[in-house]
Amino acid sequence: MNPQTSRRSFLRFAGLAASVPLLSESHLAWAAMQQATPVAATKEVPRSRVFHAFPPGSIVINANENPMGPSPAALAAISAAAATGGRYDANGVVDHLTQTAAKQFDVPADHIAVYAGSSEPLSYAVLAFTSPARGYVTADPSYESGMWAANSAHAKISKVPLTSTYGHDMKAMVAADPRAGLIYVCNPNNPTGTITPREDIMWAADNMPKGAILMVDEAYIHLCDEQSVMDLVKAGKDVIVLRTFSKVYGMAGIRCGFAVGRPDLLKQLQQFGTNFMPVTAVAAAIASLEDPALVPARKKAIAAVRNHTFDWLRANHYKFVPSVSNCFMVDTGRDGKEVIAAMAAHDVYIGRTWPIWPTYVRITVGLPHEMEKFQTTFASVMSGSGAVTA
Repeated sequence: MNPQTSRRSFLRFAGLAASVPLLSESHLAWAAMQQATPVAATKEVPRSRVFHAFPPGSIVINANENPMGPSPAALAAISAAAATGGRYDANGVVDHLTQTAAKQFDVPADHIAVYAGSSEPLSYAVLAFTSPARGYVTADPSYESGMWAANSAHAKISKVPLTSTYGHDMKAMVAADPRAGLIYVCNPNNPTGTITPREDIMWAADNMPKGAILMVDEAYIHLCDEQSVMDLVKAGKDVIVLRTFSKVYGMAGIRCGFAVGRPDLLKQLQQFGTNFMPVTAVAAAIASLEDPALVPARKKAIAAVRNHTFDWLRANHYKFVPSVSNCFMVDTGRDGKEVIAAMAAHDVYIGRTWPIWPTYVRITVGLPHEMEKFQTTFASVMSGSGAVTA
């Protein structure tokens, strides 16, 4: 390859990547909170930090975070790794993590790329595989980050409503754009916490437009009983699977995740660059993967709180979408943003709305006492006794 051409290509791709806001769940949650509950900057709380100015004792269930935080083993690993923080990777921990994940996922190590969470590979894949000539297809409602990258790529965006059972309508998504470059499936879905059957995803992998990539975001897969589609990667399909440690592992603020796909597909993402991984995040991820009891225990604990909350919603005749994840959608019957603001006035911060479902608000499953506070505050707001007046 001509060195000058290669350099020009790199600079063009680097410039495009630099112009794309790498939006994670945290950015979207904070932006929605600011719109619904604007907080004035003060001398004590500068403008750059007003999003984070939660009053003491607040209930924060707005960003699909895991309030249990990192496991004890992960915390111990972080503490031990911090001593090596003066070096980029003196002990080869990134390779150790890659090899550990490859064994668990049953894929070759060169099919795994480590990132600071899953938002980076999602955005980079959209940039790599969509363009003005190749579109981006997503469910509606679903996780929005990829659409921001698609806008930067000037790609056509096709939003396909969920099915009557709140799964991705894979046949409609495949048919939505015959020139699709990337079809995005979040399974379980964010914000609904609902499942798209594995057989539907497998059908899409075999029937999507030629040249398209199927991206399956399994950020929440550990919270349900659905089987992963990681085997499609091993089978050499045009599929990239995303994983993150932000959810069941409680590492949203520590940032670690994977893109899993054929090496030739991962190479397309790498043209946009990758930052070096913090050794503390990698150490915590290794410790989390190596703890066989962690996922089952947390899955059970989160399900217990979620199902108890669902029992309360049913008993009080509130309409909601049954979820198998750590978030769910509840229908307020009114402008959801007004309810978000009213809840925030009582220091209970819930998630955002989606344009297609403006009366639904997303709730993160918190700790038992947090969900009890949510219940009493939500009942008060919905009855009008807790509403905020101008």
